[in-house]
Order: sequence, then structure tokens, then C-alpha cells
Amino acid sequence: MERAVTRRGLLRVGATTVALGIAGCLGSSSEDEWDIEGTLAVTNAQQYSSPGCSCCGRYASYLRDHLDTTLGETETEDVTALKRQHGIPSDLQSCHTLVLDEYVVEGHVPVEIIATMLDEEPAVDGIALPGMPAGSPGMGGTKSDTFTVYKLGGGKTGDVYTEI
Repeated sequence: MERAVTRRGLLRVGATTVALGIAGCLGSSSEDEWDIEGTLAVTNAQQYSSPGCSCCGRYASYLRDHLDTTLGETETEDVTALKRQHGIPSDLQSCHTLVLDEYVVEGHVPVEIIATMLDEEPAVDGIALPGMPAGSPGMGGTKSDTFTVYKLGGGKTGDVYTEI
């Protein structure tokens, strides 16, 4: 049986699509999957967030549980300039930028990957998980694909750091 497409039907589908899109940012993920033993041993931690972005706040809460120090949080109107200042190319950007001592961490990077970077001390400026992938810390939803974390700086920007 063929169903007629009505304005009301389209509005209902559109509202459902918008609600699901928002839920991906507002929902909770299984962040226990990304936990580590102990905390990240850093002396300075500053997160720069996009204005009004709720997943940035959830990522900050997640991160706070894994730090030896206090996390500073700043909403910045010109987030693009901040990312450019830290050498983050547009194709590797996310909604927030974290500065941990001398490293930059872009996006919803799980603390286990940050801990590995801090332990290994690679000759890079930092790492990035571009976009806002579902199932990553602070994002909500379910992880359905491999996350590719990229290197920043050190002549290696865009090279793969790890996949999880």
C-alpha cells in the first residue's frame, strides 16, 4: 500500500531526526569503556570550548575525573583562531581544544589515548580526534566505527597516531 507524503508526516520525521541528532550530543555514552587506572599526571590543564556546546561540558566532567590537577575551562568566541594558533588544521578540528602541559588534545579523545601519549612523550605537538564521533567520551551514543586519532605538529600533522 502506498502512503501519501503529507506536511505533517514530513514534520514528524524532521523532528525525530533533529531529536536523534541532539540526543547524540546530549545522551550519555559508556564512558566506563574509556576509563584508566589512576590519573593523568599533568600540572596544567586548560580546555577551550565552543560557546553553548553541551558536549564540551560533558567532556570536561569526564576529564576532571582523570586529572591530578584542576581543569580550567574557557568558552571562546573565536574558537577557529585558537585552533589555528595551536596548529590544528580544519579537517582535524572538533568542538573543543585541550592544552595539557606542552601537548594539545583536540576533540573527544579518550583518556587512555592521552595517557599513552603522556607516557610515550612523542615528538609531536599533540593529538586530535576530529569531529564529534558518537560513543566517544562526552558525546553519547554508541561507538560504531573505528576512531582514528591523528598527530599534530612535529612535521607529522595528519599522520595516524592510533586507531581504537
